[in-house]
Amino acid sequence: MKFCQLKEQEFREFLNNHPQKTFLQTPEIAQIREKSGWKKYYVGVKENDTIICATMMLSAGNFFRKKVFYAPRGVLIDYENETLLIFFFKELKKFIKKNQGYVFKMDPYLELIERDIDGNIVENGFNHTNVVTRLQNIGFFKITSEQTSLMFVLDINEKSLEELKKDFRPSTKNVLNKVLKSNIKVHELEYDELPIFKNLTEETSERKNFGDKPLSYYQEMYQLFKPLNLIQYLIAELPIDEYIRTLEDTKKSIIDKLNLPLEERANEKKIKEYEISLAATEKKLKEIKEIQKEVGNNLILSGGMFILYGDEIIYLYSGNYKKYMNFNAQYLIQWEMIQYAVNHNYKRYNFYGITEFQDKHHKDYGMYDFKKGFNGRVIELIGGFELPITVHYKLHHILSFLRNKGRKK
Repeated sequence: MKFCQLKEQEFREFLNNHPQKTFLQTPEIAQIREKSGWKKYYVGVKENDTIICATMMLSAGNFFRKKVFYAPRGVLIDYENETLLIFFFKELKKFIKKNQGYVFKMDPYLELIERDIDGNIVENGFNHTNVVTRLQNIGFFKITSEQTSLMFVLDINEKSLEELKKDFRPSTKNVLNKVLKSNIKVHELEYDELPIFKNLTEETSERKNFGDKPLSYYQEMYQLFKPLNLIQYLIAELPIDEYIRTLEDTKKSIIDKLNLPLEERANEKKIKEYEISLAATEKKLKEIKEIQKEVGNNLILSGGMFILYGDEIIYLYSGNYKKYMNFNAQYLIQWEMIQYAVNHNYKRYNFYGITEFQDKHHKDYGMYDFKKGFNGRVIELIGGFELPITVHYKLHHILSFLRNKGRKK
């Protein structure tokens, strides 16, 4: 076995064929990080000129002229092969030390333990807790990853759309069926339309109190991944003129039923239902005409950013306008991309990050509950790890401890 630096193209070919492949290990992500001052490296181990493990990693920082090295969703390696693990990380430490690094961080794209839709551990399911022990024996410490460690995933596994939809939660199916009959349209954004998506995420981030990406990030992601057909930005919008015509047709149909001759009229119960429906339709007409005065004939409702890489489609970022949430446009966007995943033979649809799946009263439980409605399972990754390289690691921890202690006073 030989540890070596890799050329970008040979690393890309290895990544594209590895079972742990993820867009966060791509050279495109390295390019984005480079614009923020990081330096990229591709390293791995070859056996008989064949790459058997590798990672893209980045370095940055200046702690007494020493740097942090980070492999986002790396390392791509067989974590059950202890001999290979020991060899790779022994050589990696030498490489990082030589390149002025004091710590190496990673958060592998590897599941820790098998869980079901409710997050419960599956009896007799896979269990990779031994990997955590193995890494700790090598010298790693568990840390909080900057990437999500909890996700919700819909396994497709060659199922048809009908089979997938059949397993949706009844309430999700009901909402989706109503939205499918609505006038809402979904279309993909072009580069110069990305500010529309940014407006959605900005409003959502302010409302839910989480950090949003700058417009430049969404633009860079588009420029790097769109030529490779690995990204889509979708928005759901309502053509208001068309919606008003639909509501007016509905109103006319209800009035016609109420004005039928006595001998042709429905029973009293049905008439009451018509009257309630008429009142609801008139209310919708009034509301949408007020909205039309504000926004014109095109109402933006919801948006989503999707990465299409390897075996999965990832629902990475999204945004919704709170005052239009009752249109449930986000359901239509999910359905559009689930259809795309099935039609293009992806193995899974990844709803991506969740932060809470147990406490129904937690402020973030709704995010999980929405995704859960489409069926699937909770994924728990093995999390983040850091490997000390030089004595500067311990010094950094001591100074951080003292700094945090001083802030608490």
